[in-house]
Parts: sequence; structure tokens; C-alpha cells
Amino acid sequence: MSGFTFQIDGVEITAKEGQTIMEAADEAGIYIPRLCDHEGLRHQGGCRVCTVKVGGRSVAACTEPAVAAQTVENETPHINKLRRDLVGMLFNEGNHLCPICEASGNCELQAMAYRLGMTEPTQFPYLEPCRPVDASHPDIALDNNRCISCGRCVRASQDVDGKGVFGYVGRGIHRYIAANGADLADTDAAVTDFAVSAEVCPVGCIIRKREGFARPIGERDYDQHLIGHDIEKKRDE
Repeated sequence: MSGFTFQIDGVEITAKEGQTIMEAADEAGIYIPRLCDHEGLRHQGGCRVCTVKVGGRSVAACTEPAVAAQTVENETPHINKLRRDLVGMLFNEGNHLCPICEASGNCELQAMAYRLGMTEPTQFPYLEPCRPVDASHPDIALDNNRCISCGRCVRASQDVDGKGVFGYVGRGIHRYIAANGADLADTDAAVTDFAVSAEVCPVGCIIRKREGFARPIGERDYDQHLIGHDIEKKRDE
């Protein structure tokens, strides 16, 4: 497979034909923030947190193909302001009560806010939605008040598990994840499904019962390092 080079924030990196900007950046140890994208799932370009500038255009790094000799802007004040606004709106569109959430410390939305330096209230109003909570399944609960519509569970269930358990219902602020049955217990969802695994849901929407708060403070995913550390450490290896 032939390769070529392009630049991200002045750093020249090598890419392979067919790679997206994000895929090439990941291999080079350059982290581009993302929430809807996850390794092993088809790219969606929905959250726009991975927005970068290419030739003055704003594009989603997870879906935009890498091109030889192109110049990509990733870490600039303007782009990081855009990302803070996007993440802020995700917080304000849902009910994210971090201190009492089972995902606290392991939550990618929370970790992204820390990485972006978000420590003050945002300018946006809290919409405080009242979305369905489905705890009918013996092993799994679904709290849509924490959902950020990343679609990772939808794609994982469709493409990896081959079940299609999850899908969207409604539009706008009223959109939420629903199961393909009367309730979650009425589906073939299993706690062993990839879509239900701890790595797929980036927040505390999909909850595996009897596992909450199993890891003490100091041992959770983002207690020691910022989100993206696993990618950035490649540059030091």
C-alpha cells in the first residue's frame, strides 16, 4: 500500500492511501478529540468534536480522507473554542450529574471537558430533558437522560453483534436511543454484546447492572491521564 505525507499543525506525518485524517493522526501519535468515533466501528462524523481545518474548510477528521501535501489545523484557539462549545451543548442538552454517575472517571464526555479546560459553567441554558429510562433487562439498564446521540451502540449492535438492538427515536432534543422491542427485556440484547461493553458507550447511558462504582477513585480510566493519552504516548515510543 503506497504512502504519502501531509502536515498537522506543522508536523509532517505519513499516511496510507484510503486513510482518514484521524486514522493517520492516530498512527502518528497525534490526538484529535472525538466522541462519536470509536476504533472498530464505521465512521459517522456526527459529534463534530473532531473538526479540523483543511484549506480553510472545517471538516470532520474521522470521515475526511487524508490527502498528500495537505495542511491540517488541529490545535488552534478557534478550533478548541468550537470544541468547547460543542461539548458544552452536549452537557446542557442532557442530564449529566457527574458526582453521582456510575461512569464518572470513565466517562469520555467528562474527560473531554477536562482536556479542553472546561471548568466553568457554559453560556447555554440547561434543557433538562425527561427521556425514558429502561431498566427492564436483568443485566442492562438504559438511561437516555445521559445519552449524547453518538450512535456508537447503534453501529456496534448492527455491524459487530449483528443484532440491531438499538436505534434512534424522535428528533432534536427529543431524540433518544430505543430498543427494537417493547422494552430492553423484549430483545436479544446480552451483557456480553460489544454494544453493551464498557468501551462503547462514552457516557453513562448504557449501564451494566451490578458493576457500578466497581473501580475506586484513582484507578478509573481518566484519573491519571487525559483522554487521548494512549494515542499521544506513541510519539514517545
